[in-house]
Amino acid sequence: MLNYNKFDVDKIREDFPILNREVNGKPLIYFDNAATSQTPKQVIDVIVDYYSNYNANIHRGVHTLSQEATDLYEQARLKIQKHFNAKFNHEIILTSGTTHSINLIANGFSTLLGEKDEVLVSALEHHSNIVPWQMLCERTGATLKVIPMNENGELIMSAYEALLSEHTKLVFVNHISNALGTINPIAEMIKKAHQVGAAVLIDGAQSCPHVQPDVQALDVDFYVASAHKMCGPTGIGLLYGKEEWLNKLPPYQGGGEMIDEVTFEKTTYAGLPHKFEAGTPNICGGIAFGTAVDYMTAIGFDAIATYEHELLEYATDKLLQIEGLKIYGTAKEKTSVISFNIEGIHPYDIGTILDKMGIAVRTGHHCAQPIMDFYKIPGTIRASFAFYNTKAEIDALVEGVKKAKMMLL
Repeated sequence: MLNYNKFDVDKIREDFPILNREVNGKPLIYFDNAATSQTPKQVIDVIVDYYSNYNANIHRGVHTLSQEATDLYEQARLKIQKHFNAKFNHEIILTSGTTHSINLIANGFSTLLGEKDEVLVSALEHHSNIVPWQMLCERTGATLKVIPMNENGELIMSAYEALLSEHTKLVFVNHISNALGTINPIAEMIKKAHQVGAAVLIDGAQSCPHVQPDVQALDVDFYVASAHKMCGPTGIGLLYGKEEWLNKLPPYQGGGEMIDEVTFEKTTYAGLPHKFEAGTPNICGGIAFGTAVDYMTAIGFDAIATYEHELLEYATDKLLQIEGLKIYGTAKEKTSVISFNIEGIHPYDIGTILDKMGIAVRTGHHCAQPIMDFYKIPGTIRASFAFYNTKAEIDALVEGVKKAKMMLL
């Protein structure tokens, strides 16, 4: 187990080999963490070790390699259960990521909704938390309603309360906005949804790199996340669901592993979690996900949050000193994401120039086009910070933006 007794960003940066590389002849400055975080060598070593020493299919073999791989995979599930404080380990379904998890639930609810039912989704959502619900409503005849946002990028809670009714069956909202960094008041939203008998799914893809959610304390029905946002590999994520809800929903996919007995006349399904884990899973990814949880826990989520807030405040102050720069998303509660534009310049052009300086930012609508439509802009430049970034890197970003502005205006 790692042991970081004191937060030391220089020591932490040594864990990330990619931070030593150059891009276009410049030291890499990676500010695209909201899209995917970087991977520490502790997680990389686990991936190499898996394929070097115990690569085998799980749950099915009596041979040693299969048993070793199975044990490590299920140990990872237990680590994830503990991290999110799920009541039972079978409430943790390992999926390919947040999108897979959301679609699994949307598919399951297609058997439970009717034409009089209503589904609420927030105006701050990623496309992955909009499109599946639109498809669900098309299949069932249910109505999709949108919780509006204000100019600061905050949800209008009075409007949310007005939308809730006896017809509301599902509420979907992200914990943190990927485009703006807004931290939504999910505990309050969950409580109010439950008062009208609605279930709640929280998209935690952007929150899990910054905070440690307690699903029992939140009393949330479903919580989803991806490992690659929190120092793990791509292609693996989780769905937490309350046991009673997971038992109500039908399987999402059919195949091996998710069955109890199969005949040509009838098939019966396995219990949780295997009911939702058809086929050979991303075994190595699951094991590495557990290691990534260990890694971030050893650093400490309180320490991570404190340091990232310092980076957010520092970057906000420095960027706002640039004439013509506007930040979108100024919520009172937000995490280390800054979306901004320079008046008169397309965000793509600035992003391209920054790349020439070795600075990686994201430009565009960030899979949150309704937010951009709200602000009547084509997109933004998004700088998203992680606990391995530094103030010196932010200084380089600011100078890079200034240089790009001079070149483009």
